[in-house]
Amino acid sequence: MRARDLGIAIGFGRPGPNNAITDVDGVTVGHTTLIEGDGPMLVGHGPVRTGVTVVLPRAAGSWAEPVYAGSHRLNGNGELTGLEWIRESGQLSGPIAITNTHSVGVVRDALVAASVSRTSNPELWWSLPVVGETYDGVLNDINGFHVRPEHVDVALASAGPGPVAEGNVGGGTGMICHEFKGGIGTASRLVAEVDGGFTVGVLVQANHGRRDWLRVDGVPVGTAIDHRAVPSAWDDGDEADDAGDRYSRGLPPPGSGSIIVIVATDAPLLPHQCDRLAQRAGLGIARAGATGGHTSGDLFVAFATGNRFPVRVPGAPPVQELRGLVDAVIDPLFMATIEATEEAVVNALIAAETMTGRDGHVAHALPHDALLEVMARFGRGPRPGLA
Repeated sequence: MRARDLGIAIGFGRPGPNNAITDVDGVTVGHTTLIEGDGPMLVGHGPVRTGVTVVLPRAAGSWAEPVYAGSHRLNGNGELTGLEWIRESGQLSGPIAITNTHSVGVVRDALVAASVSRTSNPELWWSLPVVGETYDGVLNDINGFHVRPEHVDVALASAGPGPVAEGNVGGGTGMICHEFKGGIGTASRLVAEVDGGFTVGVLVQANHGRRDWLRVDGVPVGTAIDHRAVPSAWDDGDEADDAGDRYSRGLPPPGSGSIIVIVATDAPLLPHQCDRLAQRAGLGIARAGATGGHTSGDLFVAFATGNRFPVRVPGAPPVQELRGLVDAVIDPLFMATIEATEEAVVNALIAAETMTGRDGHVAHALPHDALLEVMARFGRGPRPGLA
């Protein structure tokens, strides 16, 4: 279930055929989802509520060919490896992966191994993978290190075009968003032919925000569906809970989570333009109610597939021809990024299902019927037949 299945349209732009990051030609997505055990947590044994998600800019067969890329941070209390080389070179090679906070290292190493296995000259090959994280320790045995190299391999092998699974899948399995169950979400926008006819796709791992901040298409859903209506994942609806008590039970304060945003486009953008596109993801999550607070890791990466980078052969000229978008006409791409990011967050919330994790902690799904009632109350009734 997604926003448009409920008749909820975010913004004014037109989505692509899958309304997903995979609408950008060549981009593929894969997940490995790990759900195991119930009850009290025993470190190393579970319960397990975690996974890994991979986004491949040029599909499985073209890791060696880079894409132009850029990045941005709203608040930097998080990790997205490999950004220093993106900032230096303006290029991204290979997949982007997202997982939980304490599994970044093993996922990064697994991507290095996968990259080496795909090159014809492994003795000289090097890799600086891009791996992001958000914290799933409220629901998951995060210190049990349950994500292993083979799980990355499965996600890579499963990566494909077309519709993308959302909610409690992959890296988003144990995530919480605006105190509802969160996770993976995606959306896309088609830029009008007069503005280039490009596609922009976004994928998020949403694990951020407080209940009272949540907005859906501008409607204050979070205050309307408060803790009395649906208990918070952080305090199980006990409004008397204070921060000290939450910490004693291993529960950080509401609003302390993070979000990773991946933006893709087939426009022929140069690295500085990818930086600018990544920056606009912050406006998309802000429209859904994010604030980039001190304890949040809001990290964004954008890549553009519109230029090709042929492998240089000995004796060939050391110059390649590139295309570039005129900066004066980049606004439609900005708006597409903002809308697709906002809708991806909403899709993550709507797709996610209630999950009980370690020690009985419950992250409740955003109830669809209550959401539609609130939207109608504010004049945003369902719009049938949305693509």
